[in-house]
Amino acid sequence: MRAVVLREGRPAGLEDFPESELMPGELLVAVSYSALNYKDGLAIVRGAPVVRRWPMIPGIDLAGTVEHSDSAEWRAGDAVIVNGWGMGEAHLGAYAERARIPAAWPIPLPAGMTPEQAMAIGTAGYTAMLCLLALERHGLTPSRGKLLVTGAAGGVGSIAVAIAARAGFHVVASTGRLAEEDYLRGLGAAEVIDRGEFSGAGKPLGRERFAAAIDSVGGPPLARVLAQIQSDGAVAACGLAGGMELPATVAPFILRGVALLGINCVYCPRTLRQRAWSRLVTDLDRGMLAAMSRSVKLDDVFGLAPEILAGKVRGRVVVEVG
Repeated sequence: MRAVVLREGRPAGLEDFPESELMPGELLVAVSYSALNYKDGLAIVRGAPVVRRWPMIPGIDLAGTVEHSDSAEWRAGDAVIVNGWGMGEAHLGAYAERARIPAAWPIPLPAGMTPEQAMAIGTAGYTAMLCLLALERHGLTPSRGKLLVTGAAGGVGSIAVAIAARAGFHVVASTGRLAEEDYLRGLGAAEVIDRGEFSGAGKPLGRERFAAAIDSVGGPPLARVLAQIQSDGAVAACGLAGGMELPATVAPFILRGVALLGINCVYCPRTLRQRAWSRLVTDLDRGMLAAMSRSVKLDDVFGLAPEILAGKVRGRVVVEVG
């Protein structure tokens, strides 16, 4: 079968990979579409630390059809989607014409959604919705004030802007690409600001500007964001493009009661996954989804991987596999 294969010490390449070398699992899935995520870019360009076994087939998202099932839960012909669970990291992933996976990983393709639309959403959109759900569980509503989205022109950020605006929030989109202002306003952003406002050293506490934030950047910018959250506000954090370190103080937490909500999209329980996808069916405008996404062929991922790491990819990239 045709697959993107990563081998230790060698550049990524497109190969004929033996189906017999797929990893154990109750389901054999014919993959129709995947997506290009930041983590996929890291795997293709850098390998470690994302890749934890060799050889590896990258691709953390898939939409496809069950070809063979050893599970009573699934039958041949079922349309499924899978996000995370270590695919493309520890388990051979979705950039291949077939994937063998455990039966506990997929959820059904949501009714009324095509496989291509599901991958236009992918891990990025599903993660954005997990962030919004976490903020809602914390009691954050549009009446509390403005919601900041960092990395707003990227995959997570684009969908976060769209769904938060649809939910009624006054969305402030932070981006390093101010040329994308019209794009972000088209998704529903009420304001667009330069990410430079969150760079450099900052005070332990800044002016209270935002009731909440969805942060896909991490690193020092996240520390600057936390210092500008209003009392009893919260930040849902889901990314590390800005780095793993968090040079913050305890001041926002103990003087304003700010909450930092970590979002684990990879090993999220199935019940919460299905809740997030159900909300995406109703809360994400399909026209906006089409405007923020584009489709590429499987061999295009080699050129796009460095671009997504450099922050040059806008919105979502769907990868045609099958």
